[in-house]
Amino acid sequence: MSVFHVISLFGGLALFLYGMRMMGDGLKKGSSTALKKAMEKVTNNPLMGFLMGLLVTAVIQSSTATIVLTSGLVGAGIITLHQSLGIILGANVGTTVTGQIIRLLDVSAGETSWLNVFKPSTLAPLACILGILIIMTVKNSKTGVMGSIAMGFGILFTGLLNMTAAVAPLSESPAFAQLFISLADKPVLGFLAGAAAAFAIQSSSATVGILQALSITGRLTFGSIYSIIIGIYIGDCITTAIVCSIGARADARRTGTVHILFNLSQVILITLGVNILHSVGALNDFWASPMTSGGIANTHTLFKLSCALLLLPVCGLFEKLSYLIVKDDKQVGVNVSRELEMLNEKLYASPSLAFASVQTAISTMAKLASDGVCNALGTFYSFDQKVIDVVNENEDQLDHLTDVVDRYLIAFSPYLNNSADNDRLNYYIQCFPEFERIGDLAVNLTEDAAELHDNKRVFSETAQHELKVIESAIREILEYALWSFTEMDPETARKIEPVEEVIDDMVATLRANHILRLREGSCETYAGLTFLDMLVNLERIADQCSNIGIYVIAQQPAHHGMNHHDYTKSLHHGDDAFFNEMYQERRSYYYDLLKQEEADQISGQIMIEEN
Repeated sequence: MSVFHVISLFGGLALFLYGMRMMGDGLKKGSSTALKKAMEKVTNNPLMGFLMGLLVTAVIQSSTATIVLTSGLVGAGIITLHQSLGIILGANVGTTVTGQIIRLLDVSAGETSWLNVFKPSTLAPLACILGILIIMTVKNSKTGVMGSIAMGFGILFTGLLNMTAAVAPLSESPAFAQLFISLADKPVLGFLAGAAAAFAIQSSSATVGILQALSITGRLTFGSIYSIIIGIYIGDCITTAIVCSIGARADARRTGTVHILFNLSQVILITLGVNILHSVGALNDFWASPMTSGGIANTHTLFKLSCALLLLPVCGLFEKLSYLIVKDDKQVGVNVSRELEMLNEKLYASPSLAFASVQTAISTMAKLASDGVCNALGTFYSFDQKVIDVVNENEDQLDHLTDVVDRYLIAFSPYLNNSADNDRLNYYIQCFPEFERIGDLAVNLTEDAAELHDNKRVFSETAQHELKVIESAIREILEYALWSFTEMDPETARKIEPVEEVIDDMVATLRANHILRLREGSCETYAGLTFLDMLVNLERIADQCSNIGIYVIAQQPAHHGMNHHDYTKSLHHGDDAFFNEMYQERRSYYYDLLKQEEADQISGQIMIEEN
C-alpha cells in the first residue's frame, strides 16, 4: 500500500465525514419543528422514548446529535431526565442504520440487472446529480434542504468508495492479515483501538463505516472485530458525554452520564456473552470466517439491539446512579434560573426549540420590566425601601438576562439558513433591548421617589392626581406591550401607538400645568423638578412600548419590510381609522379624569369662599 493509497484513504474519510454531516444537517433543518413536537410528547413510558430515540437517530444519522439535543431538552425543562432514558437507549440502536445503508457495498448483480441501482457506485452519482439539480434550480429554502440531503448522501458514498479502493491493496498484505488475526487473541488491544478511533473521529457510525470499508480485504473476522466494535461504543459515548456536560445544569449532565452507564453496561454484556458463547463452541463456525460489510452491520445492530432490549426494563437504575454521580446544582438566581437554563446552546441544532427558549426569556424580561415600573410608581405615594430593593434586584436579573440573551442570539445566528428564521432572530434582537431600557427607566423612577423621601418633599395634591392619571395610561400601554410580545398579537400591538400618542399629549399638558404651579408658588421647586424628571421617564417608557408594538406588527406578512418612521408618520397624519378612533377615545377618557380634579378643586374653592 503506497503513500498515494494512504492519501486516497484519508481523502475518502474526509468526504465520508463531510457527507454524513451534510446529510445530517439537512435532515435536522428539515425536521426541526417535527423534532420539537415529537420530543415534547414523550411520556414516562421508556418504550415510547426508546422508539422515539431510534426513529430520530435513524432520520438525522447521528446518535450524538440526538443525545446532545435530548440533553438540551432536559436542561431546558421540556422533558425530564426520566423521560430521556428511553430516548438514549433508542438513539444507540438508531445509529446502526448508517451501517445497514453502507452494507449496500455487498450488493452484487450482473451488468444489466436493476439491482445495480442500489450499489454505491450507482447511488453516489445519482444522489449527487439529484442534489445539485435541486440546489441550482430550486430557490425555495425547504426544497433546498432536500438538495443538501441528496448531496450529502452522494458525497458520503463517494468517500466510502474512495476508502474501499484505497484499502483494496491490503487484501494482499500478510502483515495486515496478521494484525487482525492477532487481535482475536488480544481483545484488549482491539477495544482500545476502537475507542481511540471513535474518540478521534467523534462518530461511531463513521468508525464502523471504516471497518466496513476494510472488510473488502477479506482479512476481518468476527474474532478480530467484535472487541473493536465495543471499543467504538466507549469512545463515542465519551465524546457525547463531554459535549453534554459543558456549561450544562445538573440534569443535562446526568443525561451524558446515563449514556456512559448504558455503554459501559453494553460492553460488559457483550463481552460476557461473546466469551461464554465462544467457550461453549457456539461461535466456532464463524469466529475465524471473513466478515463482509453486511456482516459487520448485522453484528453492530445485533449488539446494540439485544443490549437495549435487555437494559430497557432496568433503565431506571441508570437514573438513580446518575443522581449519585452528579450532584444537584447550587441554587443561584432563583427568579430567572429556569430561563437561563433554557438558553442552552445544544438547542441550536433545532432552531424552533432555541427560539422558544429565547421567547420565554424575553417574556420574563418584559414581566420584570413592567412590574418594575408599576412598583416604582407606587413608591411616590407610599415610600417603601423594600419595594425599591425588589425593583433593583429585578433590574439586576433583567440586565443579566439581557447579556445572556444577547450572547445567545449572536452565537445562534450562524445556525440559521433561511430568511424566516433570520427575520425572527432580528425581531428578538430588536425587542429585548427595549424591555431592558424600560427596566432602567423603572430604576430612574425609584431614584426620583427616593430623592423626594430623603429630602422630605411631597407632590401637591394636584400633582399626585395627575400622576395617578398618567400612571393608569402607563399601566395600560405596558399591558399592551407585554401581551403583544408574549402572544405575538398584532391586534393588541395596534393599540399601543394611540395610547403612546395620548401619553405624549398628557406629558406636554402636565409639564405646562406644573410649570404654571411653580410660577404661582403652589408647588415646591425641588418637588417640581422631580415631577418634571418623572414625566421624562414616563414618556420614554411609552416610547419603548411603541417600538415593541411596531416590531410585532412588522412581523406580519402584510407589513413585512415596512419603514417604521413612515408607518408612525402615516398614523399621526390620520391615515388609519383604527388609530384615529382609539386615540380620540383614550384621549377623552384620560383628559376627563384630569378635568375631574380641576372641577373638584374649583368646587372646593367655591365652598371655602361661601363659608
